Amino acid sequence: MKNLLRQLSSFMVPLIMVFILPLLIDLWEHHARTLVLAPSLIQLLAGWTVFLAGWLLFIITVNTFLRIGHGTIMPWDPTRKLVVAGVYRYVRNPMILGVLLLLAGEALLFASYGIAALALLFFVINSVYFINSEEPGLEKRFGAEYREYKHNVHMWIPRRKPWAPESAKND
Repeated sequence: MKNLLRQLSSFMVPLIMVFILPLLIDLWEHHARTLVLAPSLIQLLAGWTVFLAGWLLFIITVNTFLRIGHGTIMPWDPTRKLVVAGVYRYVRNPMILGVLLLLAGEALLFASYGIAALALLFFVINSVYFINSEEPGLEKRFGAEYREYKHNVHMWIPRRKPWAPESAKND
């Protein structure tokens, strides 16, 4: 039961960020506008595609954190092991990319400038947070292993080929 509650706590912030805030923004935008335009079929298809890709990426990364890192995405229950497997071999922050895709998909689905602005704000806040807090903390916890990973895998732009740490190449 304790493990289940720990895992469920991982979804508190994403739930607020991806569902509650966009819902409030959409309600406010519809209340503030006199004319609300419906998105086109192409926009809806693009929105659903981007949203579902973000959802899949988010679920994969949370599962990887729990399974390999033995921790959650929340700062109060961090991973006990550095996660450099799966999608983390391509990009350092795939979970945040997943949330950004979810928000971008919602912005398209609801034709919402407010949700698009939320996605941009979320990206900026996370960039500042990672550079100033999370990455220095990871360097302290994981040392050379994290520095090697950071040197080889970009923060936001995925690699074309998966990265393999030197320690795995020598096995």
